Amino acid sequence: MKTIAVIAPLRHPIREPHAGGLEAMVWDRVRMLRARGHRVLLCAVEGSQFQEDGPAEFRLPAVVWPDERDATDSTFPPGHLERALPALERALDFIQQHADTIDLVDNHSLHPQPLTRAAGLGVPVVTTLHTPPLPRLVAAARSAAHPGRLFAVSAYTAAEWREHGVNALVMPNAIDADRWRLGPGGQDLVWFGRIVPEKGVHLAVQAARLTGRTLRIAGRVGDIGYFQEHIRPFLGHGVTYLGPLGQPALADLVGGSACALVTPLWEEPFGLVVAEALATGTPVAAFDAGGIGEVAGSASAVRLVPMGDADALAVAAEQLASTRGTHHRLHTRAAALARFSLEQRAVELETVFDRAGAGAWV
Repeated sequence: MKTIAVIAPLRHPIREPHAGGLEAMVWDRVRMLRARGHRVLLCAVEGSQFQEDGPAEFRLPAVVWPDERDATDSTFPPGHLERALPALERALDFIQQHADTIDLVDNHSLHPQPLTRAAGLGVPVVTTLHTPPLPRLVAAARSAAHPGRLFAVSAYTAAEWREHGVNALVMPNAIDADRWRLGPGGQDLVWFGRIVPEKGVHLAVQAARLTGRTLRIAGRVGDIGYFQEHIRPFLGHGVTYLGPLGQPALADLVGGSACALVTPLWEEPFGLVVAEALATGTPVAAFDAGGIGEVAGSASAVRLVPMGDADALAVAAEQLASTRGTHHRLHTRAAALARFSLEQRAVELETVFDRAGAGAWV
């Protein structure tokens, strides 16, 4: 068994209810590795789970907005990075100073320091690329003497990074079958995720109104101005907002729905909500953006439409919602778990970690 330092992003705590798909993925990763007997030290924003027995240097400062109405998922409050980045450096110093007791760094940070310092830590570093090619990360990956091994969450994302001179293998995100259970379906539509402009929930509202079905929305508001202007006016008129839900309640919501709407207005690096919905047996109508089609694969329970086309989304959702019985739901779940099971991914991940530790790659 290994001692693994997992570095999370600097913005949100790793805890339920999850702030977004990236935080959910890191939470699952830590929990899964611990369940398999590994010692995991989580470097994350204070208030995260799994930090009780970790070093103080691994607790990064929380993001605090003086006025919550200014909060967004694309900016930080004034002065935050001036506190957070030195804290991340101290965590990396801790790893370097304790390299004889740490077997591997599993890096999910969206800042360049772990990449630029990878060669000097004295510990193998594996970095997952969760985003499109951010300039500062591209520069760090290309200029570092040895950035460690890089993985992308989809072939689409890997190809984007390759165009910028950064090569990465592909390891898709995964879902826990025990937590994303088969649901009975229902009559309503569902949308879940971060409520920010690039996730396009306002177009899910439009599509749902075209079908005449109720839309239930769950997730954290990441842009208050966007929510107030584009979502709140429709609440109570066939649209219900349930707030951010813990994972068990979220799985029940999704599994009790007729169809999930997935509406990215950017090139989605992966699209975890697609896999999560399918694991409950619920079909998905989605915009064809970025890695969404890759996650959908050949699943008959997914219909892809052009990005931004709410009319086509409504047609797809109604077709899926009207034709999915119990047999279809069972098949949908089985096909999703065959591709995205967390248990299967755990075995692959341990192989990656073993090879990283041995300095051997095939």
